[in-house]
Amino acid sequence: MNILKKIAASLAFFLGALSVFAGSRVLLGIDVKEYNVLIWLVSYNVVFGFISVLAAYLIWKKMEMAKNLTLFILTMHFLVLVYLKFFSDTVAQESIKAMLFRTSIWIIITVISILIPKYIQKNSHRT
Repeated sequence: MNILKKIAASLAFFLGALSVFAGSRVLLGIDVKEYNVLIWLVSYNVVFGFISVLAAYLIWKKMEMAKNLTLFILTMHFLVLVYLKFFSDTVAQESIKAMLFRTSIWIIITVISILIPKYIQKNSHRT
C-alpha cells in the first residue's frame, strides 16, 4: 500500500510543479500562445499547482488531510472542465484538453491513494 501512496504523491507533485512552471511562464509573458488564453484559467492552474504540491506532500506523509485535499482538487478540476466544455464560448480546445488531462490524472491519484487502499484495508479485516 505504501507504493501506491508514493506513486500518487509523485503524480501529484509532478503535475503540480508542471502547472506552476508552465502557467507562470504564460503569466509572465515568457511563453506566448497562439490561441486565446484565459488569464483566470492560467491563474487557477498556477494556484492549484501549488495546492497539488501540498497535496503530494500530505499524501507522501500519509496524513489524513490528504484525502480531503485530493477530493477537493479533483472536484474543482472537474467543475472547471465542465464549465470550459459546456459554458465557455472563448476557451481554446488546448485548454479543454489540458483540463481533461489534469482531471484524468487526479482521478488516477484518487483511485490509487484513497479507493484502492480503502478496499485493501476493508478486505484485510475480513480474513
